[in-house]
Amino acid sequence: MAADNERIIPYDRARLVTDGVMGGVSQGELRLTERAGRSCLQLSGGVSTENNGGFIQLTVSLDALGIAVDYDGVRIDVLGNGETYNLHLRTVDLRLPWQSYRAGFVAGRQWRRVDLPFDVFKPHRTDASLRIGGIKRIGVVAIGRDFEADICIGRMAFYRDDPTSSPD
Repeated sequence: MAADNERIIPYDRARLVTDGVMGGVSQGELRLTERAGRSCLQLSGGVSTENNGGFIQLTVSLDALGIAVDYDGVRIDVLGNGETYNLHLRTVDLRLPWQSYRAGFVAGRQWRRVDLPFDVFKPHRTDASLRIGGIKRIGVVAIGRDFEADICIGRMAFYRDDPTSSPD
């Protein structure tokens, strides 16, 4: 159940994307499971930088544009293997597949909540500023180095810092 200052991002339409779309050899898997007493969506697999690759990603398309405008960032409940992962935002303003807005976080070995304010997302291979109303897709990404990815997402939500305020 979402708090008044959150809007849950359902991951029932989540899909797996790997660097195989560009000739890479990374392998990944998405599955619904239970870890440490919580239901979650698990992204796991081997990330390889061979063949100019280097990523596996859980991606979720949003139901509609503009749903994030009344919020301050993205909140995720995560459990993982102690590795660093990225959260990528894609907007309608980005045309090329390698463009995104990125923020990193560590998925520790215990469940924890990670709040990523929109202002910590850095543009990657774009000069466009992040336009929150244009967010269309969110990705949890294991990227950039050879490693075994294993991360569980218990929930994702847009959050607002002030729980007493509400969208008009």
